[in-house]
Amino acid sequence: MTIFDRRRFLLGAGGLAFAGSASAELPEPAEELQVRVENNSAPELCAEKDNVELDFISPRVRSLQIQAVHPSYINTIASDRWAPDWSSCDFTVDPKAFSQARRKTFWETPEFWLTGYTFPSFWRPNDVPIRVGDSVEHGFHLIQLWMWRRERAEEIMVLYPPDGYWRARPLPFDDMRWTAYGSSFLVGPVETQERPIVDIEEIVFEPQSRSLILKFRRGGEGRLSIKSVDQDRITLDVSFSQAMPNGSPFAALRSMYAMETMSDAAIVAWRSKRGKSWEEAPVIRFPGASAAEVWVGRHLPSRHNLSAPDMVFGKFQGAPPASARR
Repeated sequence: MTIFDRRRFLLGAGGLAFAGSASAELPEPAEELQVRVENNSAPELCAEKDNVELDFISPRVRSLQIQAVHPSYINTIASDRWAPDWSSCDFTVDPKAFSQARRKTFWETPEFWLTGYTFPSFWRPNDVPIRVGDSVEHGFHLIQLWMWRRERAEEIMVLYPPDGYWRARPLPFDDMRWTAYGSSFLVGPVETQERPIVDIEEIVFEPQSRSLILKFRRGGEGRLSIKSVDQDRITLDVSFSQAMPNGSPFAALRSMYAMETMSDAAIVAWRSKRGKSWEEAPVIRFPGASAAEVWVGRHLPSRHNLSAPDMVFGKFQGAPPASARR
């Protein structure tokens, strides 16, 4: 069995969870790795510009786990805020590629469905093929994964094929009807083409495992699967077929910070592999670190995307031992 093993979903009252096949002998766990986290963030006045960039780098990493977790103050929110703030912003010089707007549902069951959108314009041209079974579609700017729960549709994850950006969020907390997206993340060989991107050659959706397989233009493949989702967090398992080319980051977090109460991410916390406590720093002044786990989020409520989740990157591992691949 490889790191790209198939798993089945179980749908329970509290949310969604994976279950692997039963085995009399548990495989030997892979070693937890420490990775280099570089801060390439810059100060910014515009609240709608991603000026936060944390890059995760290690030639040994073959898998990791990413979580989107409700902020600590989620139960105090009486009136949510998610409207954009365009003050101090100038996007007149942003590139635009024009398309014919459309929407298509690629796949659906009573519990889940996958939908794609093409926008009238986007900053980057796109012709990434999206394969679902024997069907192949082209030219979509956005893919949405939806889940039916509590008698309503919940959008839990999105991917932008032209630039490789992902967003994820847990199920709404308590009786909230909706929560905001916030920080984005990239998985795969991160490079800069006007802004940080992952250049994707093809996307394959596996309905049985609810996994998205990414073939990268720079070489190799990645797989992203939902391990679980509930009213606290959504947990994503990410794995790679090989090391990133040319020492590229294998993942990156993108977010915005104008000031602490106008941000999607304000604080970075990290722990080393044998550390006895977490360390913290403001996101703009985070010095970079070698870390086994990284949390990026907010301690104080923000006027921007108030209910957006914090992000956690961890469980960095190399290739599994030979005994686990048999």
